[in-house]
Amino acid sequence: MRALLMDIGNTRIKWGVLDGGAISRTGHITHENIHDQGITALASKLPRDVDTVFASNVAGTTFATRLTGVLGAHCGCDVHFARTDRQAFGVTNSYRQPRRMGVDRWVAMIGAWSELQTSCLIVDVGTAVTIDALDHKGRHLGGQIVPGVRLMAKALTAETSDIPTIGRRVPDAAADMEMFADNTAAAVRHGAWAAVAGAVERANRTLRSNSYKPTVVLTGGDASRMLTALGDGVLHRPHLVLHGLAHMLESTR
Repeated sequence: MRALLMDIGNTRIKWGVLDGGAISRTGHITHENIHDQGITALASKLPRDVDTVFASNVAGTTFATRLTGVLGAHCGCDVHFARTDRQAFGVTNSYRQPRRMGVDRWVAMIGAWSELQTSCLIVDVGTAVTIDALDHKGRHLGGQIVPGVRLMAKALTAETSDIPTIGRRVPDAAADMEMFADNTAAAVRHGAWAAVAGAVERANRTLRSNSYKPTVVLTGGDASRMLTALGDGVLHRPHLVLHGLAHMLESTR
């Protein structure tokens, strides 16, 4: 069975084709491009020769309805959406109301657990930054959500005076003494990166002080820019949600 896997986030939509246990033909498009060009701009980039579509969607029910109609016609197959559960695929949710957890966080945890089978800290660096901890038995210890780098910069621009608007292209996180900027725009960027890195480092340190030894797994649109700030020993998994979807799909065959 060939499956089109889709990670529908707040800013971007990513996809890949699962075939024979491997994910290939990956791609992405922004919601901004879809808004400007229409949803057919997405469909034109996607393969037709698949048997099913399986998606993680945090873009809302209206977008899911539109996508179902377009992909149903484009691919000629059913579209299914992942749901957050209390316990599944070796992971136990800590939320009293599991459906209140974003499904992308849930699927990312499943993706990380399917690979590592040990304590881990899953960090998704996107529009928002989510930090979720799993223990060595796959139990979700809880999580954190903080604004992403662009959101922090926008908040400073909107709520203060004399702070310039930060450009759309955000440079990589600075390392060592380079984090101290000599101009305001760079100071905002470096400060936002430092805030995200500090949240991850504190979460990791807290887990270790409580006898856990987590592996830090980094994913999300800004993950590659974050690597230098976190140092060695961090796993970069840019398609973690897609791998979680693949594991869910293959485990239920």
